[in-house]
Amino acid sequence: MGVRANILRSRGASSAPRCGGAAIPMSKSQTLEILCGTGLHERAGEIRVMPAVPLMPFDERVCAFLAELSGKLLADRVARAYPDVATFAFFCRRASVEQMKGEYGGALWDRMGRGTAFHIAPSNVPINFAYSLVSALLAGNQNVVKASSRDFAQTRIVCRAMAALLSGAYEALSPYVNVVVYPRERQDITEMLSAACDIRVIWGGDETVRRVRAAELPPQSFDVTFADRYSLLCTRAEAINAMEEKQLAQAALGFYNDTYLTDQNACTSPRLVYWVGGGEALRQAKERFWGAVHAYASARYEIEPVVAVDKLTAAFRAAIGLPGARVEPMPDNLIVRVSVPALHDGLDEYRCAGGFFLEYGDETLDALAPVVKRKYQTLSYIGFEPDELRSFVRINGLRGIDHVAPVGHTMDFALTWDGYDLIRTLSRRISAF
Repeated sequence: MGVRANILRSRGASSAPRCGGAAIPMSKSQTLEILCGTGLHERAGEIRVMPAVPLMPFDERVCAFLAELSGKLLADRVARAYPDVATFAFFCRRASVEQMKGEYGGALWDRMGRGTAFHIAPSNVPINFAYSLVSALLAGNQNVVKASSRDFAQTRIVCRAMAALLSGAYEALSPYVNVVVYPRERQDITEMLSAACDIRVIWGGDETVRRVRAAELPPQSFDVTFADRYSLLCTRAEAINAMEEKQLAQAALGFYNDTYLTDQNACTSPRLVYWVGGGEALRQAKERFWGAVHAYASARYEIEPVVAVDKLTAAFRAAIGLPGARVEPMPDNLIVRVSVPALHDGLDEYRCAGGFFLEYGDETLDALAPVVKRKYQTLSYIGFEPDELRSFVRINGLRGIDHVAPVGHTMDFALTWDGYDLIRTLSRRISAF
């Protein structure tokens, strides 16, 4: 689908105005692949970023393009086989975009895109690159997105659909929608793309953020970072006990989607389960909940040997490092639960992929407040009202928790993410007096 950098050919002139450009020297190793877009051009063995004129937020051409993209993906039988691609397609549909636009109530009339946005997508969430791109595109920016260098089918499916639209009726938007793939070791490419951008959007672990930040930005440019985060589930024991079997199975499905669907690698994936309740009711709720999760996951999730060993090692590490910690009995290694009698600062350091959970129980949420720091991101819930939890965060002045979502919806993307209003952050306001 993509074309290698040193054999790139232009697909025709775009009607979008351009100016300037940043040259990116390419070696003969052919390590940069362009999956879609015409904003990068080859000239004398170099790849140049050709900036496009910023747009107004929610430009009608962009909204129409996203609506067409949604329809194209939903009509594709192969695309529909991937739940994350189907979810992205629903995010892009016309009604969804109009609803997002409506939430601003006409407050964006004096704003425009900042220019060129360079995105570094995370390596372990295949569809994240597309959400990042769409957010900045809706804000009015040209985009160059480094997708994961892992060969995810989802990336190629979405890029193939975008490329088809951009080579046809939406050719004028082609300079604004550029997706590339190159190895993370090619810091020289990161440096040159960074030098050409007005905003740099970095998704990934803390090490990724540090590495990318080593590439200098122009003086007026800035970073928007989505670094390593820690998430949890808060559950009322009485809510679990009151569920009928069908409701319980639905909660288990939601928890599975939040965790096992991404091997628990997403920042939104719960790692701590905070139970509110006590006594026999709590014991019964845990038995019901974990039994339902195990029944659902055992038919769908296959543990790789290395993950099984990692989970066992993590359990031993937690048992040694957390006073009073206890590994709870389970039928197998599919779910590893470590109960702790108290919450400690640094709890977020005890983690492992593939179904490893710390558990804590109390009569209220109060024990959570002292340990929540900036690294905490998503608070998912069962048996709570969202406003109740949002008020808990605000009243206690918690430095972390930017996202409150019902179980099964932690990865539902929104234009407010990690505390950023992405449309306002990625656009600029033109003031007049």
